[in-house]
Amino acid sequence: MAIVRRFLITAAAAFAATSAPAADLKVGFITSLSGPVSSLGIPYGKGLQAAVAYKPEVAGRKIQVVQLDDGSDPATAARNARKLINEDKVDVIIGTAGSPGSLAIAAVARETKTPLISIANANLPGEDGAWMVTLPQPAPLMVNAVVERMKTQGVKTVGYIGFSDAWGDLVYDSLTKSAEAAGMKVVTNERYARGDASVTGQVLKVVAARPDAVITGTSGTPGALPYVALAERGYKGPIFGTHALINPDFVRIGGAAVEGLLAPTGPVIVAEQLPADNPIRKVAMDFRSAYQKANGAAPTDAFSAYTFDAWLVFADAAQRALAAKAEPGTPEFRVALHNAIVNTKELVGTHGVYNFKPDSRYGSDERSRVVVKLEKGHWKLVP
Repeated sequence: MAIVRRFLITAAAAFAATSAPAADLKVGFITSLSGPVSSLGIPYGKGLQAAVAYKPEVAGRKIQVVQLDDGSDPATAARNARKLINEDKVDVIIGTAGSPGSLAIAAVARETKTPLISIANANLPGEDGAWMVTLPQPAPLMVNAVVERMKTQGVKTVGYIGFSDAWGDLVYDSLTKSAEAAGMKVVTNERYARGDASVTGQVLKVVAARPDAVITGTSGTPGALPYVALAERGYKGPIFGTHALINPDFVRIGGAAVEGLLAPTGPVIVAEQLPADNPIRKVAMDFRSAYQKANGAAPTDAFSAYTFDAWLVFADAAQRALAAKAEPGTPEFRVALHNAIVNTKELVGTHGVYNFKPDSRYGSDERSRVVVKLEKGHWKLVP
């Protein structure tokens, strides 16, 4: 059974809830502090601490955060969401670390009419996802950047291996569409579970297909497994990934096997390498300062910045909802907050400039992606 840890975090007192006054606004935060997705969930938590330090109130109203650990389990994520809404009376939920968990929360958000800002890449069309928006860049946008890079290298055939879940499906579906348009052929579709300790059988099939290049639909620490296995089997071709791999644990576990990896990511990961006139650069550098202040170290991942951006989206929308005279803690405020979130315009964050629409889950465009290369353990911007 997943261990659920509960924390009360008062923004004005930087997580010192016991001595802080009651909050005017209330955020429910769900992440994975334990289990196989914790390599992402822990950075998400640190990103929230940076956000609290950066913006502790909205329109003079303090913010309270109730944080729960879902143990990397979607069912627990859904139960946590229901508790946060029914018992803690939160105005919005931010979460969680894995796509399956965020999809589970989305069902509760829809049922209870509570806004959900997903920090994992999750997409539900139509009314099923009407109460959610998603911060990470959509898979088609990011995968297309990889395919464009493959095309310049003369790649004709691509081997694919990914998670056997919603994220693996998203990447594969995006890859097949982009590859077909670029005149490439995807020759494998191998899958494994996030908790698997070996992918030898799947990688043997990928190598046997003799692809010109390999890309994975994985994330975090478990995402390094295919690259390590490919290196062990003598694969020497180019390797690619997605923005879900920009994580120090991935780099540490992958070691020499992931050297030279090309992947798309949000601009925040190479903020200091961006042009001075790029508006994302300033916000990304502000995030780094807030993260350093809150956590005592500089950020080394892309995930904590998604939580920071989620907080910016919430704060911007909350200010507009408050201006409409809706009162926090009420169903009317949740509706007003939802309407404000899905009508967000040109909000500059660390990963991009966000423009949401009521009928679309994603708010990113081409400004939210760059291509980076892993060189000696560091990500370098590729022109």
